[in-house]
Amino acid sequence: MNMHSVFLLGCTLALTTLSAMAQAETKPVPYHYGMPMDIQKVIAMTEPQTNDCKVIDAQIKFLDKAGELHYVSYKKMSEACLFQN
Repeated sequence: MNMHSVFLLGCTLALTTLSAMAQAETKPVPYHYGMPMDIQKVIAMTEPQTNDCKVIDAQIKFLDKAGELHYVSYKKMSEACLFQN
């Protein structure tokens, strides 16, 4: 490999790493009533673990029909509510 190829490879790796870090640090956008959710594919759904039946902040990460990644937070009842009367 010549010096130019090594430089281009290094730049490509650096940009890929920065892009991944930027996505990992992105904070979810809070959902509001009527917000369009054009979900094509769900990537991940997360929520905090709790033994209490209460309202929690959950998150969904998804791709829309244009292929853009979205990260949205929303309110929901915790999973513990399924097991309590």
